[in-house]
Amino acid sequence: MNVLWESSPLGASEVVDALASQHDWHPRTIKTMLNRLAKKGALTFTRDGKRYLYRPAVTREEAVRHEVRSLRDRVFDGAAAPMLAYLVNQQKLSPDELDELKRILDEHDI
Repeated sequence: MNVLWESSPLGASEVVDALASQHDWHPRTIKTMLNRLAKKGALTFTRDGKRYLYRPAVTREEAVRHEVRSLRDRVFDGAAAPMLAYLVNQQKLSPDELDELKRILDEHDI
């Protein structure tokens, strides 16, 4: 999705090329992922001759929101506070990240 959010539309071979330097994935694996994302409605595609051009159907923000809600519901029984506590306690947050988190909590009077 990141490749397509950065530049689209792209053909499958262009996505494969973009991911080749980042991951050791077989091109067929990437094409399967594109097809699954299209079936789930996360991507759209149009035919361009013999190839398909893929575009994101959701914004990065929409995808992140969905994934965070899914994680919260599946792992933390729908509760946000334990999820946030887990992330803060398990990750090495930089002083800037901690300051940003404090600022966000202060904005919400938490």
